[in-house]
Amino acid sequence: MLELNAGYCVRSLSTQSTCNNCEVVCPTDAIVVGDNPLPMINFSSCVECGACVGVCPSEALTLESFNTTNFFFDFLEDEASVISCRKNVPCIAVLSIEHIISLAILKKELVFDMGYCQNCDIASTCHKQIVQNYEEASYLLEAMLQDDVVIKLENTCYKDESAQESVDRREFLRNINLQTIAKTKHSFENEVKKASDELSEHTLEKTDIALLRQKKIPHKRKLFFSAMKRAEKPSVFHVVDASEVSFTSQKIMDESVCTACQMCYRVCPSGALNSDIKNSKIDFDPFLCIKCHICHDVCEPNALTLSNAYNVKEFFEPAVQNLISFHVRRCNECNMIFSVNNDDTLCYRCKVEDEEARSLWGIKEGI
Repeated sequence: MLELNAGYCVRSLSTQSTCNNCEVVCPTDAIVVGDNPLPMINFSSCVECGACVGVCPSEALTLESFNTTNFFFDFLEDEASVISCRKNVPCIAVLSIEHIISLAILKKELVFDMGYCQNCDIASTCHKQIVQNYEEASYLLEAMLQDDVVIKLENTCYKDESAQESVDRREFLRNINLQTIAKTKHSFENEVKKASDELSEHTLEKTDIALLRQKKIPHKRKLFFSAMKRAEKPSVFHVVDASEVSFTSQKIMDESVCTACQMCYRVCPSGALNSDIKNSKIDFDPFLCIKCHICHDVCEPNALTLSNAYNVKEFFEPAVQNLISFHVRRCNECNMIFSVNNDDTLCYRCKVEDEEARSLWGIKEGI
């Protein structure tokens, strides 16, 4: 079963979020976003390929039967370098760019088994995503001067020769006991969902709301960070085209239009954007950025933009960048401390109240 952790989905952080990666990559149209606050899933249409898991920036989507982190460590212990939908993954598209680069660096060679893609019913989007991931990972590895690392696309057509034991209905019933009854009930409920052929809506529960305030670094980024520590540091740090990097970014702040509203770093799910206790600045850590775009979606004056370039030095020597610093003052009206990027002497709330009062009194601006 495909599962959505609503508290981790970036769309739960703001109704203005434009993230729909899962919807775009789904080969069976089982995921619908549209104008909904959270993705809706038709479990009967879902084939559990995991492509949506691979493109979800915050790891809000997971497969019950396949854990990417567990696969990561199991694959490192495997002497073979083949990744195949007939061997160890539901579909190669389930792996993110971070997983692919990290495994390539640690294993030195990866082989994507593309032999079954030609006749695959879900190749319409999944094959395209696999090739796109391969090209991006290869491009970045080349930019990082990892000359001893290679990723290959081959028509291996892996076949598992081991015998598969079948379990009949009686054996299934015999295995049901007090220890397995909860798991059996959960499986039954999942089967009911699959048979419904309707879109299942997701809402934020109390436990999900508690997660919204947490700054969570995805497991795949932690694995990537660990792999980069073991990678050979290049003699030259190249600057690459930012449009070719899908999982992180570098940002530019236009100080002339920023209103110090604090929304960008408050909604950032990974803590890549942050401030200090006085809210006197906005700092940015490119290595923590998951490129979910939500900070740009909530920035009303469009003060925050994506840089056209990305320096791979951030992979090897992460550095926090100061995007902007604010003046910290006491409001002349309410005496509360506030941050501002201009010469205002009133906090935002008092300024709005003052403007509303002037409008009611018919007083023109400047008087």
